[in-house]
Amino acid sequence: MQVKDLTPAEWPWLLLLDADPSRELVDAYIHQSTVMGLLEGDAVIAVVVLLPRDRQVIEVMNIAVATSHQGKKLGKLLLAAAIERSRQLGAKRMVVGTGNSGIAQLAFYQKMGFRLESIDRDYFVRTYPEPIYENGIWCRDRVILTLDF
Repeated sequence: MQVKDLTPAEWPWLLLLDADPSRELVDAYIHQSTVMGLLEGDAVIAVVVLLPRDRQVIEVMNIAVATSHQGKKLGKLLLAAAIERSRQLGAKRMVVGTGNSGIAQLAFYQKMGFRLESIDRDYFVRTYPEPIYENGIWCRDRVILTLDF
């Protein structure tokens, strides 16, 4: 397996839309971002999208692992590569926002060293036309986590 930057022709849209169901929203940020993929042979099995907010802050806009490869610590491997890339670019902080209903995601980021920063109340209600439910919970609020390096 290898991690590499992906060109627009290589962007794995099905994976990207697993993490963010709005093609319109993904299109709004992906062209200004670094898209890194974890490849098994020629197949992209995981993806992370990094958007610089300024010289010192990089935001994880999207991260997804193919269903068939989940539970193998590949998300951890890819996020660690993204953190290292961010450090190399001179960033001092990484930011990620995830839904209040994403119990596994909240645990994942905290295990990677991220800390709870703030809550953007009703973000998903304002941003997405249809309600989102996960783990039987209405996903309304965006939980912001940060990692300082």
